[in-house]
Amino acid sequence: MSTGSSCLDPECGEPVVRGAPVGLCDEHLALAAEWVGRRDGVADLLPTPCLLCGSRLGVRWPSGWLCAVCEWHHGEPVDGELPPPRIDVVYYLRFRDRVKIGTSAQPRRRLRAIRHDELLAFERGDRAVERRRHVQFAADRLGGSEWFARSAALDTHIASLSHGVDDPWDLVARWTSEAHARQG
Repeated sequence: MSTGSSCLDPECGEPVVRGAPVGLCDEHLALAAEWVGRRDGVADLLPTPCLLCGSRLGVRWPSGWLCAVCEWHHGEPVDGELPPPRIDVVYYLRFRDRVKIGTSAQPRRRLRAIRHDELLAFERGDRAVERRRHVQFAADRLGGSEWFARSAALDTHIASLSHGVDDPWDLVARWTSEAHARQG
């Protein structure tokens, strides 16, 4: 698909790719993209989750991968002398028309053990924050459990926690990365 003009490379003569930001043929556009990737890196999914922060987002360089969150060099061993940082979170899970407000320092493991339909949000905090939320939404509490009926107040709180957050797990990855940075 050409625009009728030729590639800017005077020795090329191939047609320009329609819609290309510069007047280059397919081959020269690919070469330009490769050059930019070597200079600026290419954002992409890591081959496996980051061992430090759990993020899947990485930057691919000719020399290898970096985690886009904590800049761990993919493939390098994690310093075994550093204990993993403890990141306490309050989680909000939906199961049918109920919401569970709980806390964990190991949210992936904890959430695997709880039947739920959707992870709604995370909030940084420990048992004290969890207790405050239980008191805050006590009118919606179902018995003495950690489950709450949906209400306008609870939905508003969850919406404020999840505003601008595409994936709640990204927050946990960022908090973990920040804790590693403070440790290291």
